[in-house]
Amino acid sequence: MPLAAQLTPVVEAAFGLDGGAMFGIVPRPLWERTNPPDARNRIAMAARVLYFELGDRRVLIDTGIGRAWSAKEADIYGVALDEPPLTEKLRTLGIEPTAITDVILTHLHFDHAGGAIVDTVEGPRPTFPGATHWVQRENWVWAHGPSVRDAGSYRRRDFARLGDAVDLRLVDGHAAPFDGVELIVTRGHTPGMQLVKVRTAAQTVLYTADLIPTASHLHVPYVMGYDVYPLTTCAEKADLLEQATRHGWVLALEHDPDAAFVVPERRPDGRFVAAARADTLAGL
Repeated sequence: MPLAAQLTPVVEAAFGLDGGAMFGIVPRPLWERTNPPDARNRIAMAARVLYFELGDRRVLIDTGIGRAWSAKEADIYGVALDEPPLTEKLRTLGIEPTAITDVILTHLHFDHAGGAIVDTVEGPRPTFPGATHWVQRENWVWAHGPSVRDAGSYRRRDFARLGDAVDLRLVDGHAAPFDGVELIVTRGHTPGMQLVKVRTAAQTVLYTADLIPTASHLHVPYVMGYDVYPLTTCAEKADLLEQATRHGWVLALEHDPDAAFVVPERRPDGRFVAAARADTLAGL
C-alpha cells in the first residue's frame, strides 16, 4: 500500500462562530476557559485544509470558506475578505493549484466547501477544475434539501455547479477511493459527513472535520449545537477516539485556531484529552 507524503495543513481563513453554538449545552463558564469569546460571543476558528501527496496524486481535503461573502456576512462571521485566496496560499508553499488531482470534501457546509467555487468575470467556476471531487452521495442529496435546522450551513452556490463542471464522484458509505486513503462516514453532525484517514510512513492521520472540530471538543459531551443528531455525534466520537488511542492515530483538526494536529489520550477518569499538539506532524 502506498504511503502519503508531505502532509501540509493550510489555514485558508480565520473566522469566528458563536461559542454557545460551538459547545451546545455546555455552560459558558466551562468552554470559555479554553476558547475565550470576543465581545460578540464568537470564538476564534480556523478553516484549515490538508494537502498531501500519494504516488502521482496531489490531494486536498476540504477547501475552506472561500471569499464569496457580502460585507454583512463577513462581519457576522469575522471573515477577512482581504486575505489571499487558498490558491495563492498553496503557491507560497510550492503547491501548484493546477496540479491538484483530487479534492475530498468532508461535507458541503460553507466553511468546508466554500472555496470549491471561485467567482470570476465569466461567473462562478470550480477552483480546481482538473481535480476529481469526492463527496458522499448521502451528503450531496442532503445538501440539496437540508433540514430547517441546518439549512443555513449549506449555500447552494458552493456546490451546485460541481456536478456539471468537474469530475464529481459520489461515494456510497465507507470506502477507499484510492490506496492509502480511507473514508469513514459519520452522521451526527450532518448526514453523510466523511472523515479521511491517511497513512504515512510514521503515522496514521485522521482528519476529523466537524466530529472533533477543535482540541476542546475531544471531551465526548462537548458537542456542537449545529449537530443534527447530537447523541449520534457522542457515540461516533467515543468510538473514533477509542480507536485512535488504541492504535496511536494522530488527529488533524480543521477548526482549532492553534493546533493542526493532536495526539489523543484517555485519562484515568475516562475523559479524552490532547496528550500532544502541534502545527506540523514533525512537531509531535
